[in-house]
Amino acid sequence: MSVLHSRILGEGQPLVILHGFLGMGDNWKTLANKFAADGFQVHLVDQRNHGRSFHASGFSYELMATDLLAYMDHHGLDKANLIGHSMGGKTVMEFAVNHPQRVLKLIVADIAPKSYPQHHQAILKGLGLLWDAQLDSRSQADELLATEVPDAGVRQFLLKNLYWKEKGLLGLRMNLPVLAENIEEVGKPLAADAHYTGPTLFLKGARSDYILPMDEILIKRHFPEAQVSEVSAAGHWLHAENPREFYQKVLNFL
Repeated sequence: MSVLHSRILGEGQPLVILHGFLGMGDNWKTLANKFAADGFQVHLVDQRNHGRSFHASGFSYELMATDLLAYMDHHGLDKANLIGHSMGGKTVMEFAVNHPQRVLKLIVADIAPKSYPQHHQAILKGLGLLWDAQLDSRSQADELLATEVPDAGVRQFLLKNLYWKEKGLLGLRMNLPVLAENIEEVGKPLAADAHYTGPTLFLKGARSDYILPMDEILIKRHFPEAQVSEVSAAGHWLHAENPREFYQKVLNFL
């Protein structure tokens, strides 16, 4: 079985971080350095069909949780603290309910265990333009992407997926055809009977609507020991928009 690509920083208690949809582990590099400096061995993992990890036709939370188990086995991690943002949060939830004995503490960033409607159509359309184009500069890619994704911050995040396939030709690292084909999987809820009773922290962005007050009832049903805390002055990308507060809340919990 293929093993997920990662960057490992520091020494100490394992802390595995899983990125969100269309992201990669390197998005968390700044925070990872801080965790490493505070005594954690940080694993910045690229999930399947993202970053430098393997491409595969299958794409679901069950498969991604299995990928995480194989990754931990490969690296000799008997137990680890887990942080997952958005899609990564769904993955670590799925992992925790199926392998509770492998989890020290669980941190879920701005996602609930509920179903979400598909809302990435414009982004996928814009990335599709890049996928089909002959790109020779990042400015060309940004200009093309802007026709579908007007938000410069979102484009900057997406363009981190660019790499030089060969001299003078840029490509996208993610497996866009499979992600687009399986986009409905990203919004799927946790199974109704799924439970994890270990220590859990849900962090939500104050300006995000991904975790609503009514969702806290569902969170407690699946994760009875869960704390829910808000990160101020932050939206869905709370770890990037208010990294200091996000970091302190996670560190206090750990």
